[in-house]
Amino acid sequence: MKRNRLIFAIEICGAMLLWSFSAAPIGRTAQSPDLKPEKNRLEVAIAAYGPLYLPILVAQESGYFAKRGVNVSISLLSATASAQALISGAVDIYQGGTATIHANVGGSDLIYIAASVDRSTLVLFGQKGITTFEALKGKSIATTSVGAFGEIAIRKTTKERGMEVGKDIKLLYHKGPPDALSTFLLGNADGLIVTPPQTEMAKSKGFPVIIDYYERGLKIIGPGTGVARAFAQKNPNTLKIFLMGYLDGVKRALDDPPYAKQIEFQYTKVNDAKLIEDSYQEGVKVWNKDMTVDPEAIRLVLDFSSNPKAAELDPKRFFDNTLIREVNRDYASKLFPGQVK
Repeated sequence: MKRNRLIFAIEICGAMLLWSFSAAPIGRTAQSPDLKPEKNRLEVAIAAYGPLYLPILVAQESGYFAKRGVNVSISLLSATASAQALISGAVDIYQGGTATIHANVGGSDLIYIAASVDRSTLVLFGQKGITTFEALKGKSIATTSVGAFGEIAIRKTTKERGMEVGKDIKLLYHKGPPDALSTFLLGNADGLIVTPPQTEMAKSKGFPVIIDYYERGLKIIGPGTGVARAFAQKNPNTLKIFLMGYLDGVKRALDDPPYAKQIEFQYTKVNDAKLIEDSYQEGVKVWNKDMTVDPEAIRLVLDFSSNPKAAELDPKRFFDNTLIREVNRDYASKLFPGQVK
């Protein structure tokens, strides 16, 4: 382990030296529309550090928001706290999962304006010796917040297997993936459902994978760009600038893997080179270049929500693709030619 950490430190130092001479210049990688922001500062909450959130962290560290006249402050908040912060106006954007939908179901007019990720990287693990979902019957699974995509995935799977959350399987909720992983590693949960990099940590310790939801094709928004509808109506240029900066972060993360992996190391403090590499590759396979919201990814959440009224609601009330379509037309189509229309 010490040797691995030393190798990783050498790799990071070498990469940093290389960047000082050859890294792509910080700036716009496609011609940007000339937009004047209505607001020059955005408070943005994210649900976790890790590969799903790497493009926004890369964009922030690279100065892509600031160069367009918008200063972005990023804070780490739980899903529940972020939804409440959006409702109160303490946060302008929640870059996260299903909390935006649940708040809307509860009567708050929060919507998605983009889906940065909608292909799930969730993995369900069992303690050693537990290798099937049926073997978890009567047992507990560590997950993140109430209503987050870990819970939605488990509710979907239990229903498919003729089981029920609360009756056949107990969910243990946590503030975030690191806490859920800790409970599992201490042996206080029989199963664990998380996203990278915690998935890579569990794999490295030899815990059996019961379900890889990416391989199953589970489509669920997480993270997406959640805002109050009124905020989007008042600040369209500011939000388009945010989305363009985010897409620049996607491109930089794809084009400059050493830089992206250094940013992930900086935020996650994971100092194992293989874990960082595996985590980065998990992100690469799910980062959307076209962030148009797919209503089917919302329908899944509504169908398996713990709120029985949710399934009756129209997915269209939970998103507005107006801004991302404009960004796709004017910017993303040039940033990713042939891949975004």
